[in-house]
Amino acid sequence: MSIRMTPLVEGEFFHIYNRGNSKQEIFLDEEDYFRFIKLLYLSNSIYNINFRNDIVKKHISAFDFERGESLVNIGAYVLMPNHFHIYLSPKPRLGPDEELNNVAKFMLKLCTSYSKYFNKKYNRTGKLFEDKFKSVHIVTENQAKYLFSYIHLNPIKLIQSDWKENGIKNKDKALKFLHDYKWSSLDYYQGVQKDENKILSLENFVNYFPDPESFRKEIFEWLSKGDWS
Repeated sequence: MSIRMTPLVEGEFFHIYNRGNSKQEIFLDEEDYFRFIKLLYLSNSIYNINFRNDIVKKHISAFDFERGESLVNIGAYVLMPNHFHIYLSPKPRLGPDEELNNVAKFMLKLCTSYSKYFNKKYNRTGKLFEDKFKSVHIVTENQAKYLFSYIHLNPIKLIQSDWKENGIKNKDKALKFLHDYKWSSLDYYQGVQKDENKILSLENFVNYFPDPESFRKEIFEWLSKGDWS
């Protein structure tokens, strides 16, 4: 087993991301996005949950399923056509399995379950994701605030690919697109009530944004910043 340069330490904070193998798209329609969103919730459990047996056959919503104790706390996420970003913090291990930490367990469940779904749906074989998910240790307040903004502003590249380098050409259009984009945790921070909010668990995250207005002000300040290195 290869050793990560940055250990995924319990109680610390990490930016986790991965993309499709050879940069291929991993979400081809709304059903794909919805499946991954549901798996973000269900895979974050100390138990092994079978989507077909535990959700489909029981005719229940994934978010009504009692998943038990979670492996990680998730503070933010976004899904893009060929990749995803998650901001999380590992929780203490509860079981005797010391081979994989909680982030590795969560990501293994998430990516394996989604890959099986995707390969079956599209009659394909082989790897869907790159070999190993990437991780960045978040250690400063500036990093944390930047990451919240980066994750939630990521979809802008779908309507203007060069916005980070050249700035937003139409800010009103960009803001509307972000508000309409369904595949991120932005709605939670805007005060929108929906089932997907159960994915987030913020008790260990610093409350930089006590209300929707302060969050909106903070992240959209990045729209006018030119340094995205």
